[in-house]
Amino acid sequence: MDMTANDLDLLGQFAREKSQDAFTTLVNRHLGLVYSAALRQVRSPQLAEEVCQTVFANLAGKAASLSPDTVLTAWLYHVTRLAAIDLLRREARRQAREQIAFQMSDLNDTSADWTQIEPLLDEAMHSLDDTDRTAILLRYFENKSLREVGEALGASEDAAQKRVSRALERLREFCLKRKVSVGVSGLAALLSANAIQAAPAGLGVTVATGAVAASVALTTSTAVAITKTIAMTTLQKTIVGAVLTGALVTGIFQASQVADLRQQVQTLRQADDQRNLLSNQVQDLVGQRDRATNALASLTAEIAALRRSPNEVLKLRGEVGRLRQENATIGSSSALSKVTADPKMTKLLRDQQKMGMSIIYKGLSQSLKLTPEQTGQLNELLADHIMVNVGNVTTALRDKLTTDQMNQVFAGQETVLQQQVQTLLGADGLTRYQDYTKDLLSTLTTEQFKGQLTGDDAAKREKAKQLAQVLQEETQAVLAKAGLPADYQTVPILNFCNIASEQEGERSLKILEDIYQRVAERGGVFLSPEEIKKFQEFKTAGVENNRASLAMNRTLMAPISN
Repeated sequence: MDMTANDLDLLGQFAREKSQDAFTTLVNRHLGLVYSAALRQVRSPQLAEEVCQTVFANLAGKAASLSPDTVLTAWLYHVTRLAAIDLLRREARRQAREQIAFQMSDLNDTSADWTQIEPLLDEAMHSLDDTDRTAILLRYFENKSLREVGEALGASEDAAQKRVSRALERLREFCLKRKVSVGVSGLAALLSANAIQAAPAGLGVTVATGAVAASVALTTSTAVAITKTIAMTTLQKTIVGAVLTGALVTGIFQASQVADLRQQVQTLRQADDQRNLLSNQVQDLVGQRDRATNALASLTAEIAALRRSPNEVLKLRGEVGRLRQENATIGSSSALSKVTADPKMTKLLRDQQKMGMSIIYKGLSQSLKLTPEQTGQLNELLADHIMVNVGNVTTALRDKLTTDQMNQVFAGQETVLQQQVQTLLGADGLTRYQDYTKDLLSTLTTEQFKGQLTGDDAAKREKAKQLAQVLQEETQAVLAKAGLPADYQTVPILNFCNIASEQEGERSLKILEDIYQRVAERGGVFLSPEEIKKFQEFKTAGVENNRASLAMNRTLMAPISN
């Protein structure tokens, strides 16, 4: 994450990509401001933390709708005040606000002057107009230079100086009316030294995670589909079958946060609806075929009884021909092709493919520092690539292509994709894309399994790094032994030959199992016995679930008559 990115860029990244890293950076950047303002008003660390949760949940929910000229510091400060007031009103039902203030009056008692200013500060700040309040926040709460204050306000440095001085004088006058005497310079010094306090350790992570979770609950249109969080989630789902259930490969990352779990509920509900739709359509198609077959058998039997009536025989022969053609048409089409005959369903499937690819290739986009437009174009290419290959799989199953013929078809489509990627990203970008794609098994497996690793954060990072390295090394070793090229796609569901050919699918599963077994054997150097045991379970679940998923997709894409 680029720590130098400005607030609105980070907010835009979160709104577009649901980037937890971008939102966490924003939280860490402004948490001190929000927590300090909340603490001064609610006078309780616990209540201040609750205000922080509310404020950043509000930010997450409104990330996409904030005006481009919003000064986030001022916006957060304003929302913090509203959230604190609302919380205090609720607390007042149980305990008077004056009693809370009395009990907490010794908080942050760093100087006599500050203890007089602190209880008045947020009300005094609220009395300022928006521009004056923003000037004070930037200058003394965030220690910005006058030049930076001027830039934020769209004014010169001299104008910012005058604005800040005028705002300080108004704050001083507010305090004076409440029998607290302080000079302008003294007030400025007190604000700089005491306005922002460090938030409790760990609160940033809690707030960032909880805020995104709350925003998902309130704004379902921003939800990203997440699949069940079991071992090898990505590797369990076939490209098309997973899309039809609304899950795709967006579940490659372990959903360890509350936001992901809430998104998962929504996704699975959508999955049930789509699965029911598909099931009904398939049943209808099978019913049509059975009715046609029965009618054909009945009419064929009648022909023998009507041979003495030539005219009737001719009519019946015509009917038999029509029914045979109808039956062949129904039987030669796959259940999936019948579903995608509906343009709306096709668009739904493609949109979900694009969503899944944006998750899988997010790391590549970040490493190449692609613009949002380039990232979107790359995801479009990948989604189109999948949809074309879905058609190729259906054709291969219908026409019973040989392995060599299938490989030629899929290799041709891969060449088209890589040419498009090179046009978009250049020669170096294509090379980076090829390397990233080749290492997907290592990337996805490490990301999925890291939740099973033990130790502190540093130890987990080191273990994950070593696991990724061993996965890459053993993948190449197994491919070389099998006489396969180094860029062979070892993620079974991303290799379309595995869907088009049961034999190729079994070979791919054997390769996956061999890679994992070799990794488990080497893993004892850096993994504990318990972690090795979990990895073995991970391996077994991954292989078996892939086998089931490949079979399911093969059935969906195969002609019904098969």
